[in-house]
Amino acid sequence: MVRCKSNTRFLSIKSLVILTQTDTTVGFVSQNHIKLSKIKSRPESKPFIKVYNSLSHIKTRVPKSKKNLVRRSKKTTFIVKNTAFRIDASYKNSQVLRDLEWHYSTSANEVGKNFQKEFCEDKTDIIIEDKNGLHELASSKLLKINDCKIRSLR
Repeated sequence: MVRCKSNTRFLSIKSLVILTQTDTTVGFVSQNHIKLSKIKSRPESKPFIKVYNSLSHIKTRVPKSKKNLVRRSKKTTFIVKNTAFRIDASYKNSQVLRDLEWHYSTSANEVGKNFQKEFCEDKTDIIIEDKNGLHELASSKLLKINDCKIRSLR
């Protein structure tokens, strides 16, 4: 089910903030990092995780020896050269998200608090919810990789 506050069509989907169940937890999703920064009350200079629907869309050079790891990983965020990204092609129930090759993602909560549906619904433009609803789960694993090493950060 998709709920939208606006009567207009999704002409500029790239500037909207979407609340949805991600592969890990409930999250805000958008291609506009400035809007996400305002919602989360964090500095605009602090980067967000970039989620791609395919390994082929990643612009960051993934070390050749680690491409298989990245391709096969589930619920894992990688940091390569100070760029955080994740592969997630699990948006099968939403045409809106399937059409985006990439988007920024962050957990749907206030800083230091747990998920509160009222707060999130107030801050988002579109809500995408399936029959299971929105529920908080564990965050993704966080791995820093380079040509030689893999270091677990979370």
